[in-house]
Amino acid sequence: MNLPNGLTLLRIFIVPILVVVLLTPFSENWFGVPRHILGVALFLGAALTDFLDGHFARSRNQVTRLGQLLDPIADKLLISAALISLVENQLAPAWAVVIIIGREFAVTGLRSIAATDGVVIPASRMGKFKMLVQVMTVALLIVSSVAGKPPVENFGRPFPAIEFWSVPELRAALQHLFGVEPTTASDWQVLLYTAGRAMLWLVVISSCLSMYGYFRAFYRSVVAQRSARAATDTATVSAIRD
Repeated sequence: MNLPNGLTLLRIFIVPILVVVLLTPFSENWFGVPRHILGVALFLGAALTDFLDGHFARSRNQVTRLGQLLDPIADKLLISAALISLVENQLAPAWAVVIIIGREFAVTGLRSIAATDGVVIPASRMGKFKMLVQVMTVALLIVSSVAGKPPVENFGRPFPAIEFWSVPELRAALQHLFGVEPTTASDWQVLLYTAGRAMLWLVVISSCLSMYGYFRAFYRSVVAQRSARAATDTATVSAIRD
């Protein structure tokens, strides 16, 4: 046990607390803090530990097998729990969350198969970009909620993926933002929710692109290695026969 592994375990322990805060009025009843404020603080704090544990592991030369095993598990637990909670609170569509979480399982399985052949597939730039955008998107959707629900009453319609102009609350918020009237807290929640739902498309697209990159890296490394190994075995057998 060292500091990086301790931070990874802390991220795992934060997950059930985050779910309770996002799905129940626990923070309001016990601490008098709105759930979206405490929820986004917990989520961003847990996401920060993801950066810190890797930084400390490399700078202190404390990379361990336990850390290599726990770190991706902790990341996927945190993101999956947050996204599923958003679906429960009608802050994110289920289809997008299924694609994102499905991508996580597919890439994890792929890297595990590669590891059995002694091949390490490192995190790609697109994967790192996806993770950053994913954290920003989840944080925006959490902080924009009102008592755990979206600030508009049209969930399930095209908003805000395409028809932004069809939402009266958004039109009013934009008029207040660029007009004479002051922007209210409700206006900011609508704007943040719109930004979060729009960025969710970016997360879905980057998830698919990064998954393609991992599969291509898998094919080039593992399949090529197995082909080379098979050719070597064939050559050895031929030499023995000769």
